[in-house]
Amino acid sequence: MRPLTLKEPKPLLKINGKAIIDYVYESIPEEVDEVIVVVRYMGDKIKSHISENWRRKNIHFATGSDKGTAYSFLAASKYLKNERFLFLYGDEVPDPRDVKRCLNKDLSVLVFKSANPRANGIAYLREDGTIGEIVEKPNNPKSNMAVDGVMVINTDIFNYIPIRTKGEYYFSTMIDKFVEEHKVYPVMSTNFIGDVTKPEDLERVGELLKQRNE
Repeated sequence: MRPLTLKEPKPLLKINGKAIIDYVYESIPEEVDEVIVVVRYMGDKIKSHISENWRRKNIHFATGSDKGTAYSFLAASKYLKNERFLFLYGDEVPDPRDVKRCLNKDLSVLVFKSANPRANGIAYLREDGTIGEIVEKPNNPKSNMAVDGVMVINTDIFNYIPIRTKGEYYFSTMIDKFVEEHKVYPVMSTNFIGDVTKPEDLERVGELLKQRNE
């Protein structure tokens, strides 16, 4: 996202005049009344934005890690005690309907059909339809079912130790162990808009969101 992220953290970049992280917040159903936000890069800017704009929910902040997404995720553990919870990435634009469909399952992961499976975490299914394995950026993918940034999991996830993969501790190495020992259902995204990874994606996603709301 450079040079845009030299002055603003990615979650605060705007799509159709609204920060990416505000789309994330608006996708959270009303029944969820507590939110934990993990911040790292330009974290004070994100905290300030949230404090000024988010209402109706109890907000906690945790400080992430430069060791990777796994250790950033672990920073939220002190706020979660023996419960089921919704997990969302802060730099993607989820569809609220997909989020609700995930919450309709006890444990679930939102997935989509990837045109480039080597660039994603890929889910492999068991015969019963649950997810048996998630492989981060496989060299020889045998599936195109990619994991999106929406999950419904529980605090058993904190029992798993992150594994260093390709120079980083990915959260997907923890969720891979979690799905091995839990019945986690894939929920196919009905309105997947693609990753927001390049400056031109901001305009592309903006047009898709306008179409979605027509």
